[in-house]
Amino acid sequence: MRRQDDLEIENPNEVDAQTITNNNLNSNGTTSLKTVFNGLNALSGVGILSIPYALSSGGGLSLVIFFFIAGCTFYTGLLIRRCMDMDPNISSYPDIGERAFGPKGRILVSIVIYVELFLVATGFLIIEGDNLHKLFPELKYKIAGHVLGGRGSFIFIATLVVLPTVWLDDMSSLSYISATGIIAFFILIGSVLWAGAFDGIGFHEKGKLFDYKGIPTRAEHRSVRSVLDIGRPPNRHRRFVGK
Repeated sequence: MRRQDDLEIENPNEVDAQTITNNNLNSNGTTSLKTVFNGLNALSGVGILSIPYALSSGGGLSLVIFFFIAGCTFYTGLLIRRCMDMDPNISSYPDIGERAFGPKGRILVSIVIYVELFLVATGFLIIEGDNLHKLFPELKYKIAGHVLGGRGSFIFIATLVVLPTVWLDDMSSLSYISATGIIAFFILIGSVLWAGAFDGIGFHEKGKLFDYKGIPTRAEHRSVRSVLDIGRPPNRHRRFVGK
């Protein structure tokens, strides 16, 4: 007489794949607190500055568009979760593309991801150079008899500072630097509240209720950036549920 456990096993390959996935979850999983912290750290960076700027351009009623964008993003996350639940071997967006459209889909998704990551990294370097140039507009230095200055020089310096981090084998050492993003977030929020409550800056009800001219340039940018933010791997969900 066969045991009940043996009768429930219909496909040994699926069992082996599920066992491998569970083992990976036990070794590389994360806690709920760490997952929430990483999510806040990743999403509160650019958004804490760009969303208020978008609201100032589109007006207060543009919040409706942002709620719609949030709904689309949430539904996209549910679809990604369903794709990952169908196959325990899926751990990245190229895996989803291959499962949906074959090898060509994997190649196409990989190209889009790498181009997006390259452009985002380039954009952050440009932002860093612009901000440093505003803080130190007169800074110049000489290298091999050539005088360097301006935004380009700060972009070059920022690149040299960040470049060694790509050779690290253990990225956990960067977690302490990444944690400064959360600290900067609370400092910025506190500064804005202090300036509005005690210094009389802002809160004068002079903003526009709705400005359709600012919608395409601001809200559309945030929608594309939010819905198509493919720089963060989808396997965070699986690592989260592993705990």
